[in-house]
Amino acid sequence: MAHLNQTCHYNESMGFFYNNSGADDKWYSAQLTLVQVVGSLFCCFILVSNAMVIAAVITNKRFHYPFYYLLANLAASDFLAGIAYVYLMFNTGEASRKLTVKGYFIRQGLLDVSLSASLANLLVIALERYISVMHWNVHSNLTKRRVTLLIVLVWAISIFMGAVPSLGWNCICNLSDCSQLAPIFSRSYLVFWSVSNLVVFLVMVVIYLRIYAYVKKKTAMLSPHTSGSINRKRTPIKLIKTVMVVLGAFVICWTPGLVVLLLDGLNCTSCNVMKLKRWLLLLAVLNSVMNPCIYSYKDEEMWTTFKNLLRCIGNGTRRQRSTKANARPLSSTHDTGNSQPPSEETKNDEQDILKT
Repeated sequence: MAHLNQTCHYNESMGFFYNNSGADDKWYSAQLTLVQVVGSLFCCFILVSNAMVIAAVITNKRFHYPFYYLLANLAASDFLAGIAYVYLMFNTGEASRKLTVKGYFIRQGLLDVSLSASLANLLVIALERYISVMHWNVHSNLTKRRVTLLIVLVWAISIFMGAVPSLGWNCICNLSDCSQLAPIFSRSYLVFWSVSNLVVFLVMVVIYLRIYAYVKKKTAMLSPHTSGSINRKRTPIKLIKTVMVVLGAFVICWTPGLVVLLLDGLNCTSCNVMKLKRWLLLLAVLNSVMNPCIYSYKDEEMWTTFKNLLRCIGNGTRRQRSTKANARPLSSTHDTGNSQPPSEETKNDEQDILKT
């Protein structure tokens, strides 16, 4: 039996691993169709809205600061999450059992990379906010080169984290260690994945509690020495509120899923983790939907830029239609356009003919 468990099963379909783990991921046809239709609408919103956030940061010079570059990178990770959800929706249920091992690694890898990128971005943004607050500046003094290096580092770490199971930390050669939620992922990997992410959550919460305590203390010190209220737009307070709302939404949406992954990794047979899987994925999708809404609601400049982008798109579409309409040739105008006025020689010839 031990020899059988050590046999590698790279050529098996995912149905083999689902049967091995006892995971029941069956969907009714009508239920799956409804999820795919509604999910596709959500994913379209995720892709379009996060693309607009990136475009807003690129086009508006007021956003050319480290905080907004990192915010655009967070939007890029949500954009990738939208692609990952589309791929997941159309490769779930009965279709997931027909996937190859490589196809399943791609499906889960996209999700893991997008989650890792979002988490790493939020951590980097927390550190950027901490630096700016300690100097009581709206924006930190990070150079564009350092911000670029941070963005590259975020994606390098995220891609590595998403590729870890396919690099060997899996149960393809040890079926007794397979989890239920991810039938080819080792339970030990799920424990590592969930615990490391929860620790990062805790670190970010501690950072923002430290920021909040410092801002409260600094505001109390400045209040007696100011004639009026402190202009919050000229302090880091406004941007901190935006990030704290984004972080709060992220923690609320992802913590339940990480806890369930941890329970599955600990082989909690009585927890019935498969029943919670679909609801946890819905929470994850909602998080990517919420972020662009938070940006536009908490930041008036971002909302104004969104409206300008939509207006430009609308004007460009109308202008393109008008140009196409004007470019259509009419037969009568085409003929008159090609006709030339009669020359003097032609006129003289006509007069000679009349005389004769």
